[in-house]
Amino acid sequence: MVLAELGGSISRAIQQMSNATIIDEKALNDCLNEITRALLQSDVQFKLVRDMQTNIKKIVNLDDLAAGHNKRKIIQQAIFNELCKMLDPGKPSFTLKKGKTSVVMFVGLQGSGKTTTCTKYAYYHQKKGWKPALVCADTFRAGAFDQLKQNATKAKIPFYGSYMESDPVKISVEGVERFKKENCDLIIVDTSGRHKQEVALFEEMRQVAEATKPDLVIFVMDSSIGQAAFDQAQAFKQSVAVGAVIVTKMDGHAKGGGALSAVAATKSPVIFIGTGEHMDEFEVFDVKPFVSRLLGMGDWSGFMDKIQEVVPMDQQPELLQKLSEGNFTLRIMYEQFQNLLKMGPIGQIQVFSMLPGFSSELMPKGREKESQAKIKRYMTMMDSMTNEELDSSNPKLMNESRIMRIARGSGRSVRDVMEMLEEYKRLAKIWSKMKGLKIPKKGEMSALSRNMNAQHMSKVLPPQMLKQIGGMGGLQNLMKQMGSAKDMMGMFGGGDK
Repeated sequence: MVLAELGGSISRAIQQMSNATIIDEKALNDCLNEITRALLQSDVQFKLVRDMQTNIKKIVNLDDLAAGHNKRKIIQQAIFNELCKMLDPGKPSFTLKKGKTSVVMFVGLQGSGKTTTCTKYAYYHQKKGWKPALVCADTFRAGAFDQLKQNATKAKIPFYGSYMESDPVKISVEGVERFKKENCDLIIVDTSGRHKQEVALFEEMRQVAEATKPDLVIFVMDSSIGQAAFDQAQAFKQSVAVGAVIVTKMDGHAKGGGALSAVAATKSPVIFIGTGEHMDEFEVFDVKPFVSRLLGMGDWSGFMDKIQEVVPMDQQPELLQKLSEGNFTLRIMYEQFQNLLKMGPIGQIQVFSMLPGFSSELMPKGREKESQAKIKRYMTMMDSMTNEELDSSNPKLMNESRIMRIARGSGRSVRDVMEMLEEYKRLAKIWSKMKGLKIPKKGEMSALSRNMNAQHMSKVLPPQMLKQIGGMGGLQNLMKQMGSAKDMMGMFGGGDK
């Protein structure tokens, strides 16, 4: 997965600094130089990197820090904040409202995946209860309407376009008017791909924008574009009022740092990232959890949200209860594997990257198909187990004769069964970190989220998790990052809905 290498380099730099006996100017400079190198290698614009380094040095003045201050935490916090600032323009994107017609126009370079992204965007909102429609105003590229038609038909989304009409302005106006009459509350206009050297196409884009008066203009950017991202994004921003960015092809091996540059150039937030070609390989982008995962700090809030997304509603209380008890059986592993497979490619889920310290240990990025095949293989082996074996949390129960019987029953080798049991032990170790998690009762949740402070939160969290976050100080920082106690309670599937 894109940016995984960048995250690994930054995490290692912070870890090396944390392992230093004394945090002095040299240790700080070494850490910042390593981070700078990693960002530049990932195609982040030089000026952005230089500004970030300067800002961190201003914030972390080692001479002014009194004895007793946790310098490691202060430096880590400064790096976290600066990376967030780089990705967050400080203003929210336009918010769509159900029932009220919104026109969204997509712009971007040729080959950036714009047409596919239009359909993904429509499909995502369709699942959330919107009534989307697609308008193909791309008359420049041969086959553009056919592609949109095929994608829209597959997703069961109404579409409009023309094989005969060559004026994109006329098509877009007709399409928008038609779908307004049909009471569609999300009308998406797909425009021709262009780059900053094509003056005529930029003029055409301005005309489409003037004619359709979009509520939001989304700039679609290929994550592999590299250093050119800043200039291209800026050219689009100068022509039309870009209000949001979607970064595509995040499942490839591109460096992806250009995505960070595009945010700075357009002064617009990234709202989604495309992680594959399929319709559901499309993720909402949230800055703080993303940077947290990038730095290997985990994202407990996202992890609990994913549990809510993956696990059926009727099973959620039972799963949270099992989490709090810390008892992890092979049956629980089997059930959660079933839920994960229902969600599609493992690379899209990224559940394990949300757990602190486990960003790449369990599910290697870029090898999603292998991971899926491995999970199916493990499930076949578990199908050959007895109820006693599936429900036991005692690893000693699995003796040699049982392992050989499971191998024969599933048609796998003894080594495969041993590998599956090792995976179970690793997952059980993560699960045990949740032991002691206090699950508030239904009526208590909203009152608890309103009155929650770090002191209360420390009593709810299990001691091991509290220690991993960095004690009371780390918890207070995390609560500040999440913005509110209500957001923090999202970690436990709680808060007001």
